[in-house]
Order: sequence, then C-alpha cells, then structure tokens
Amino acid sequence: MARVTVEDCIVKIPNRFELVMVAAQRSRELSVGGELTVERDNDKNPVVALREIAEGTVDLVELGTAVIQGMQKHVDVDEPMDENEELLAVEDAISELAGFGGATPTEAGAGAFSGMVGEFTDEPAPEAEPSDEEQPDADV
Repeated sequence: MARVTVEDCIVKIPNRFELVMVAAQRSRELSVGGELTVERDNDKNPVVALREIAEGTVDLVELGTAVIQGMQKHVDVDEPMDENEELLAVEDAISELAGFGGATPTEAGAGAFSGMVGEFTDEPAPEAEPSDEEQPDADV
C-alpha cells in the first residue's frame, strides 16, 4: 500500500526529499489532533498523510510553509512603528549615507553643510572678467 501511495505522491510533489518533509509535517499535525481528510482504514499517520497528499485533499503550500516555520530558530517579528519613530529611522539612515555618522544634519554642527568643501553664503557672485580668449585683439 505505501509503495503505491508514494508513487502517487511523486506526481504531486516531484522532489522526493520535499515529499518526505511535507508528509512528515502532515503526519505530525495528525498526531496532535489534526482533522483527517481521507478514511483512516487502520493506517498509521505517515501512510494517511501520504494518501492525503496523493489525493490532493490537503493544501501543499500551507504544509510547505509549516515545514519552514517549524525549522526556524529565530522568528523575526516586525513590530509596528508609529510615524515619529519611522521618520527618525529614515532620517538616521539618510544622515549615515550623507556622512554625518548617524547624527542628524542639525546635530552635525554649525550648519548642515559645515563639513563639506565650503560653507554656503548668500553673497553675490563676483563679476567675471572676459578671458584673453574672449577679448578682441586690439594690436592686430
């Protein structure tokens, strides 16, 4: 019975190793009280799990996700941030990229651009004198 069941399951899940992992996960679910989707027929949980996979009565994507979650050592939980915390995090990231070392531009010193090539002022630009190339030749 099990050999025929495995051959039927290979059609649904072609990778034998993935099939074993998914069937084991489903078998564990059955052992803790999961609902059967096929008749038990005096079979043990691994055989019932294989029969369910072969007949397509269980969600394979959901089982695959459960396998992955069962193997994770650290589950990263995203806690919702309020708007102010999110803005501060974005500001810190921008400051680091701009070269302020994690300090915001207002904390970086006198003026946001004080560490750069020169400070910006509102002085008028000096008038440019025409270069030698632009001046007409008076001697010619």
